[in-house]
Amino acid sequence: MSFARIYEQAVARKGGEAALRTLLPPLADPGHLEALTDDRYLAEVTKCIFRAGFVWRVINQKWPDFEAAFEGFVPLYWQQVPPEVLERLAQDERIVRNMQKIRTVPENARMIVDAAREHGSFGRFLAHWPSDDQVGLLLWLKRHGARLGGATAQYFLRSVGWDGFILSRDVVAGLRREELLDASPGSKKALDQAQAAFNRWHEETGLPYSHLSRILSFTVEN
Repeated sequence: MSFARIYEQAVARKGGEAALRTLLPPLADPGHLEALTDDRYLAEVTKCIFRAGFVWRVINQKWPDFEAAFEGFVPLYWQQVPPEVLERLAQDERIVRNMQKIRTVPENARMIVDAAREHGSFGRFLAHWPSDDQVGLLLWLKRHGARLGGATAQYFLRSVGWDGFILSRDVVAGLRREELLDASPGSKKALDQAQAAFNRWHEETGLPYSHLSRILSFTVEN
């Protein structure tokens, strides 16, 4: 159960510690999370929602057009946007015209505005949520946001640099191999099991949760 063996396995597979370090995801410190404006959080959460079940490369290529179509993702505007604006967006060829995903923007804008009113900004809210309770944050996002269940919220948190794990296919396989996860990956039980494993490894190594998650994934044969 020690992470040292997992780390050495990842180092061997990736060609040494220096090579491994180049593959680890970047982290944002609390100051950066707080400095990121609420419109950027709405943009990132929307990008992750549109990527879900779609070709990421297509969304990334079209993203400047998304920014133009959604006029910079200002949450105070989008939280109360008129229905006809959403209907026009569903016909806008600049974006992926998925009405169900378009409708998430006002709902997630309200989530961000409400959190900002209570905490000063959405970034401050995230910056003060501890990584050893990622499950609590994921459940909060699912409860207060739209289409933020499954792995979408995990990828959103990773995209803004919040320090957390992602239950990707390889991470799930690694946790199962170590006999630390025996539940369905989308269940609350699986999240709790993963949190317990990563909390233990973080205490053992001092490594960030996102690095632990990525390192574990490197040890799985594809």
